[in-house]
Amino acid sequence: MPLFFNEDQTMLRDTAREFMASEGSIAGQLRKYRDMNCKDGFGHALWRQFGEMGFTGILVDEADGGLGLGHVEAGIVLEEIGRNLTPSPFLTTSVGAVEALRGSPLRQRWLPGILSGETVAALAVDEGPKHRPDAISMQAERFGNGFRLSGRKQFVVQGASADFFVVAAQAREGLTLFVVEKGARGLSVEGVRLADSSIGARLELDNVEIDADAVVGEVGQGAAALSRVLNGARAGAASEMVGLASGATDMTLDYLRQRKQFGRLIGEFQALQHRAAHLYSELEIARASALKAQQLLDERSDEAEAMVSVAKAKAGRVSTLAVQEGVQMHGGIGMTDEYDIGLYMKRDRVLNELFGDPNYHADQLARLKGY
Repeated sequence: MPLFFNEDQTMLRDTAREFMASEGSIAGQLRKYRDMNCKDGFGHALWRQFGEMGFTGILVDEADGGLGLGHVEAGIVLEEIGRNLTPSPFLTTSVGAVEALRGSPLRQRWLPGILSGETVAALAVDEGPKHRPDAISMQAERFGNGFRLSGRKQFVVQGASADFFVVAAQAREGLTLFVVEKGARGLSVEGVRLADSSIGARLELDNVEIDADAVVGEVGQGAAALSRVLNGARAGAASEMVGLASGATDMTLDYLRQRKQFGRLIGEFQALQHRAAHLYSELEIARASALKAQQLLDERSDEAEAMVSVAKAKAGRVSTLAVQEGVQMHGGIGMTDEYDIGLYMKRDRVLNELFGDPNYHADQLARLKGY
C-alpha cells in the first residue's frame, strides 16, 4: 500500500487536527488539569467530546455501533493527540481495550460506554521496572466456576480513572486475559502522577474473585490475544510520538524564525539549519514506519509484529531527538515551565517507556528475524 492517506483519511486528519488544536490544546487541557492537581489528569468532558466526534469508535465494528475503521485511522487521531499533548485515555481505551474486547461477549457490556466517552479502560500488564510481557507472574487460580487473581501490576496508565482493567495473568493452562472491574473486592489501586502529569497506577490484587465470564477469549490462550493488543497499542504510541515530535519541531522552527542573536535570526545560522533538516528527514521516516505498521496490522499481515517494533523504536528515538534539539535550540528558557517545549520532553519520556522502549523493540526485531 502507498505510504500516504486516501481522501477519507485526509478528511479525518483535518478534522482531528482542528479538534485537538481547539479543544485539546496545551493551555486548555494539559496545563489546566495539571495545575488543578486533577486526580485523573484529563478532562472527562473532553473525553465525552471524543465520543461525540466518533473518535472513540474508530476500531469498534459497525455491528457494535462503531465506525469499523482501522489502526491507520486510530493513528491519525493519535498523531494529533501527540502534536497537542492532549491528555486523554484514547490509547489505552479506544485502541488497547477495544482490541482486547474484539469478538468477546464482554464487548456488549463495555463498548457502549467507550463509544459514548463515559468509560475508561486500562491495560494491566507490566509488573517490573521495564516492559516485559514475557515475564508475567500474576497468578490466576481456579475458584468455583471462576478464578482468584493475586499479584501486582505497575505503570498502569489511566489506571486511577479506569472503570475496568484488562489484566494478564498466569492460569494453570497458561497466560490468560481477564477483565476486572474497578471496586472489585481485594483490588487496591494507587494513583501515581507520571513525569508528564498524566496519572498511572499501581495495582495490587489480593485474591480478587472473578467469574468465568470475565475471561477474554480462551483460558490459556492469552499470549496471542495479548500480542494483538500490545501491537495495536505500540503502533498507536508510535503515532502519538510522531505527533509529539512534529509539535516540538514546529515550535522549535517558529522560535528559530523569531529569536535574534548577534543581530541575526538564529534560524539563519547554517549549523542550526543542518540540524533542523536532519530532524525533518528523521521525522518523515518515523511517520512512514508508523503508517506502514498500522497498514500491516489492518491487513493482518504476518509481518505486522516486526514492523510494529520498527515503528515503536524509530518513533521513540526520533521523538527524543526532537525534544532534545528543541530544548537546546531554545537555550536556557527551554528548561522553564513557561515554555511548552519542556512539556514535550516529559511526555516523550513516558511514551518511550510505555509498551517497550527502543532497546526492547530493537531486541524484539532481532529475535523475530532469527538473530
